[in-house]
Amino acid sequence: MPAIPYRPRVVDAELAALLRSAGAVVIEGPKACGKTATARQVAASEVLFDIELQARELATIDPTLVLAGARPRLLDAWQVVPALWNHVRRAVDDADAPGSFLLTGSAVPPDDITRHTGAGRMARLRMRPMALAESGGSTATISLGALLAGEPPRSPDPGLSIPGLLTHCAVGGWPLHLGLDVPDALRATRDYLEAVRRTDIRRVDGVTRDPAKVGRLLQALARHVATEVSISTLAADAGDADGPLARDTVADYLTALERLGVIEDQPAWAPHLRSRARVRGSVKRHFVDPSLAVAALRATPERLLADPNLAGLLFESLVVRDLRIYAQPLGGQVLHYRDNTGLEIDVIVETPDGRWGAFEVKLGTARIDEAATALTRMVDKIDTSRAGPPAVLGVIVGTGYGYRRPDGVAVIPIGALGP
Repeated sequence: MPAIPYRPRVVDAELAALLRSAGAVVIEGPKACGKTATARQVAASEVLFDIELQARELATIDPTLVLAGARPRLLDAWQVVPALWNHVRRAVDDADAPGSFLLTGSAVPPDDITRHTGAGRMARLRMRPMALAESGGSTATISLGALLAGEPPRSPDPGLSIPGLLTHCAVGGWPLHLGLDVPDALRATRDYLEAVRRTDIRRVDGVTRDPAKVGRLLQALARHVATEVSISTLAADAGDADGPLARDTVADYLTALERLGVIEDQPAWAPHLRSRARVRGSVKRHFVDPSLAVAALRATPERLLADPNLAGLLFESLVVRDLRIYAQPLGGQVLHYRDNTGLEIDVIVETPDGRWGAFEVKLGTARIDEAATALTRMVDKIDTSRAGPPAVLGVIVGTGYGYRRPDGVAVIPIGALGP
């Protein structure tokens, strides 16, 4: 199979900027999301600890030997030799120059390994699977940054169909899946999850976990994707004939899956309200890519098309994935809103300078009016003297044109959205 050409990523510009300011950049994210390929675009030399056994041995005997080389030097799968962290830190201090090392890994090490980071020494960069604008599924004619700057959306129909979008949800944004037939991509993602439950979740911290329980928890998460499902519900849903899983077991497994980059919760937004409503603080559950939920359920695009409720939740999860990627260069957070009156807004994007936008997500276009009404109701509850007015209110849809309605609410097809 020929090598897949590198596709530019949104994080490329972030990585270049960090290399100009920090001694080393730690690129974190799930396995197979493209960390090594991205780092190789700027690395001058490399060492691959997961496959170079001699390098792994040398790292424990004389770390200076594996750190020597043209810089920036890529240290791939560095977490295999966690003691290397402090040696890199010292090498950065000795070099007293930015851009010395790139560290890539598929699991976030415990805090006790990386607690001595040092200001300006080690910068962190989060990577995820590709957004549609990176994989070729979006024209990126509507910029999230421009929306948050108050610019109206304007886009022709990018031509995506509902079946096509559900195929994107099922195949996912994994670089190695580009060019694969859909059945092969689905099989590859199922194999990915199988490795997670059998081996990866044990390697993350050396703790033995029951693969069968992990598999049932992954299925439970998939059934409740893009919802505020509680640990208690997950424990019951992932149980067996002997009863539900223990809450502590579920919490432990969720932490391990988060460190592997497999799941990524969506926190709640807590604005000041002018009404008596109270904001709920539960997180929404998401896989880092909707294809993992599809794989856990052993579903296909055709099955998703026959289940509109699940299809809508997976589309929302895809939108959240893409917004996280597009918001990251802006320093933005992707949150959600729900209050005790039952009013829920799917996505809030908030930037460090205080700008915020609210978005409802609808796979079809028939519920745009309903979504616009929910957005305006939410704004009526917000104390904008404290939170500021929204930079944008928008409905992100699966198909159709991009435009601004007479009521000011933007309609944004996901196939036209970009950073």
